[in-house]
Amino acid sequence: MVSSALHDLWFGFGVAFQGTNLMWSFFGVLVGNLIGVLPGMGALSAISILLPLTYVMHPVPAILMLAGIFYGSQYGGAIGAILLNLPSHPPHAVTCLDGYPMTRAGKGGTALGITMICSFFAASVGILVMIFASPLLTTIAFKFGPAEIFSIMLLGLLAGSTMSRGSPLKGVAMTLFGLLCGVVGTDVNTGTFRFALDIPELSDGLELVAIAMGLFGVADFILNVNRMTTVTAKTKLRIRDMRPSLAELKEAFWPMVRGTGIGTLFGAMPGTGPTITTFVAYALERKISKTPEKFGTGMIAGVASPEASSHSKTQVDFIPTMSLGIPGDAVMALILGALMIQGITPGPQLIGEHPDIFWGLIASFWIGNVLLMILNVPMIGVWVKLLQVPYRYLFPSAMFFIAVGVFSTQSSLFQIWEVLAFGLIGALLIYLEFSVAPILLGFVLGPMVEENFRRSLLLSRGDLTVFLQRPISCTFVVASALLLIGVTWSTWRAHAGRKSALNVATPELASE
Repeated sequence: MVSSALHDLWFGFGVAFQGTNLMWSFFGVLVGNLIGVLPGMGALSAISILLPLTYVMHPVPAILMLAGIFYGSQYGGAIGAILLNLPSHPPHAVTCLDGYPMTRAGKGGTALGITMICSFFAASVGILVMIFASPLLTTIAFKFGPAEIFSIMLLGLLAGSTMSRGSPLKGVAMTLFGLLCGVVGTDVNTGTFRFALDIPELSDGLELVAIAMGLFGVADFILNVNRMTTVTAKTKLRIRDMRPSLAELKEAFWPMVRGTGIGTLFGAMPGTGPTITTFVAYALERKISKTPEKFGTGMIAGVASPEASSHSKTQVDFIPTMSLGIPGDAVMALILGALMIQGITPGPQLIGEHPDIFWGLIASFWIGNVLLMILNVPMIGVWVKLLQVPYRYLFPSAMFFIAVGVFSTQSSLFQIWEVLAFGLIGALLIYLEFSVAPILLGFVLGPMVEENFRRSLLLSRGDLTVFLQRPISCTFVVASALLLIGVTWSTWRAHAGRKSALNVATPELASE
């Protein structure tokens, strides 16, 4: 098995080192790194804007570019968090707690150096897990029929909605909204229009690109359109400042290992975003530390563990996406959509039918992470300067590229109106503290859930117990039920606790 995996990996390096593939992989990590540094711009926004470009590209460089943006943004996000206490993305909010105090103590370079070492180590472990776990998972996946696929996708939908940021009930509501968006258009089985509102342009359904750009690009700009302040950066770093001492490396080693393990574990679980992973890693380090009171004052463990967990999860996230066709989060859902746009169906057959994509992608991870380490060392000063770009220039430029990108998909102005509509919807939902990520998850998985549900009922002649008669399917259905019960119980307890606290605080109101 090991020799076969090494042979396939060697084939992947041959694919990744091809001129065109290497160029697009480098472009992806460069853009991802830049996007990660800029506040308010995330991997979702960048992939959404560049997704139309993949329409005219070969599948291999297209996926390598999108993957490079994904893990490249993880590197860039740590820079603003450590140097300027500016968490460009939620997962790096934890890094601010100890990273910025290290900068104020004159150890910002050390924090960045440790971040890069931990990130490369964690990414390498995640890649190794992907190499050996994906074929094994694929072998098991061949035993999956329509009932099993429906059950595991149901679990992925519930996990993605109930574990998202904010209220679990709001997450479920957003997932249902995404499912409704997914059924707009022509029914595959009957050929009739559904929820198309007699609009001919909706006969093929809503556009993934339009939804992604609207919810994650335009919505963010609408909410921040009046932000006129710029970031000021007085931090200056030299390359030698980024070399941690031997004692600092020893202090970071075990937190790095523990963070990598947490990220690997959470990466295989659908619906657990990197934000949850980094908070768990940080909480564990503080729990087992002999000096927990020092966390928040510049502890190396408070930087090493969350960053390692974020990067290992980023790599392992590709396992359920590529092998089972089940995205772990919104970014993976978007990459899954990009594969489907290229006519490639993620699942157990992907490794056998498209080995150039799978093994080329794995090899590009190592190449991309090496490129990121080479890029970040001399360009730290450049990234800090880019944090000072006035928002009044960034906003119209990004809106222009979004309009051009979405128009290029079908040369239709209707798609631009779709982007504007979902941008307004997304801005309103974010303002009301709804998480919009489950919408994209529901939109991508919804049609596949419906298709496998109907196929299962056709094969069983309408017998709903088919989902409980098959062991694998029954396991995932039970897991879904337990997840719902657990979330309902925790929500009820939290509500009861708040009500009890209110009664204690205001006994005269309680007596009334």
